[in-house]
Amino acid sequence: MRSSLQFTLDLFDSPGPQPATPTEAARPAEVPVLPAPTDLARQPALPPTAARPRMQGPSRPAVPLADTLAPARFAHPRASRTIVLGHAEVSYEFTRGKRKTIGFVVGAEGLSVRAPRWVALRDVDAALQEKAGWIVRKLDEAQQRQARHESARIAWQDGARFPFLGEEVTLRLDPRHAFTGVGAMLDAEGGAVRELHLSLPQSASPAQIRDAAQAWLMREAKRIFEERLAVFAPRLGVRWTKMSLSNAATRWGSASADGAIRLNWRLIHYRLPLIDYVVAHELAHLRVMDHSPRFWETVESVVPDYSALRKQLRDEPAPR
Repeated sequence: MRSSLQFTLDLFDSPGPQPATPTEAARPAEVPVLPAPTDLARQPALPPTAARPRMQGPSRPAVPLADTLAPARFAHPRASRTIVLGHAEVSYEFTRGKRKTIGFVVGAEGLSVRAPRWVALRDVDAALQEKAGWIVRKLDEAQQRQARHESARIAWQDGARFPFLGEEVTLRLDPRHAFTGVGAMLDAEGGAVRELHLSLPQSASPAQIRDAAQAWLMREAKRIFEERLAVFAPRLGVRWTKMSLSNAATRWGSASADGAIRLNWRLIHYRLPLIDYVVAHELAHLRVMDHSPRFWETVESVVPDYSALRKQLRDEPAPR
């Protein structure tokens, strides 16, 4: 599952009123995956450098000696320009287009900069230097997040390990298993190890193993999610009409005004309290179709520690 969390920063905003944003009630409410839409980090707009008072020279934070000897490097795969920001050398993707602002986007690939055709390159460089600390910090966070996601990648083979409801499970290929396709979750002797037996030969390809294991995980996800919906719906005084599994890359769930709930099947990798938070979050949207204080009070009424659980869900990557 590829992370698509992005941090955006717009400069050179044009004056005048901005078009109204549709209300949350006009579209399904959502809970995002690792970074979630609520995690978008935005900085206030600034006028063009020509309209700003000139400073007596750039003010940069002190750089540790170790950083000057071995500066950090960030390179976008489609980089066309390079700049030194503080202690970091940043190669970034640069494009021009029909827009009124300079936009900075920090994502898994690195920094992308989009500028109007009329903005001089020196103004682009000045804008980058002005927000150097913010940019480097977000690049470093994105790099660390990507490393965590890569470390959570599953190698689909006999003996592979992955989390199920927060506990580690070992995958076993067992062609003699009585089941066709995916077998049952078993406790090994002593209960110290949990195993998932698949009735597949040792020669099975990684894709075959992945598909069989995922089919079992999705079946378990549907069963458990429906059980948790049945627990929390009465507590919140709402009624859901149907539940379907989602494979979205950027959200954990969504709710529609007609009572339809969608939950990302990869939640099955997490502990039950984290699943309960997402379930309660979506059901709460059947009462409050936005993220106002009243909505969070509704969530808190059934999941008092929702804030800590929300942070855990954002910080812990799901297996890829």
